[in-house]
Amino acid sequence: MSQILRQRFHPSTEQLIESSAETIATSAYEAIAQRGAFHLVLAGGNTPQAIYQQLRQIQTDWSKWFIYFGDERCLPTGDQERNDLMAEQNWLNQVSIPKTQIYNIPAEKGAELAAKEYSELLSNLETFDLVLLGLGEDGHTASLFPEHELGSAADASACLAVSNAPKPPADRVSLSAQRLSQTRQLIFIVSGKGKQDALRAWQAGAAIPAAAIAPECGVDVYMDMDAAV
Repeated sequence: MSQILRQRFHPSTEQLIESSAETIATSAYEAIAQRGAFHLVLAGGNTPQAIYQQLRQIQTDWSKWFIYFGDERCLPTGDQERNDLMAEQNWLNQVSIPKTQIYNIPAEKGAELAAKEYSELLSNLETFDLVLLGLGEDGHTASLFPEHELGSAADASACLAVSNAPKPPADRVSLSAQRLSQTRQLIFIVSGKGKQDALRAWQAGAAIPAAAIAPECGVDVYMDMDAAV
């Protein structure tokens, strides 16, 4: 399926953060009202960190939230560079989502085993409600990097073991492009001038990893004016 791309510009990073948090809250409200649960995939990075801090303040039924991660670095549990610790410190530890509904990627077990176990866990869920992703300066998203396997095929595994990543650590686990595309809503959150080249390439139709994510619902790119091209 070809990617349907929509862009939403924000005058400042602060407004990007506020708008993103509002969208997540609205998505949660609608999912809980319609289906009784909200299944959310988190992104790592500095801008998502600020969004997660905003989410502490929203009014919602936290008992209906289910949290997943788009990727994780193969580092020991509790390492400061892990995405799950960032989300816990900035948000998850301050709200009442049941711990049994927060599904960390067991990347401390190594990429191959962690990818296998997380793929098995995700087999119990057909469709996410919302996936959050970032965009790297090289066009990568989650831990799907240029010149690496993206998992775009229809029969791709839900999770990929990533080795030789161009950014440390070299070993990671990432949801595949195919699995990230199985969602009702998907938002890329893009901030900063350093992302302009990647956005320009993406808009021009280059086959960057971000372009491999193609849910039926389309892709919304939330960006601040520094990132806009």
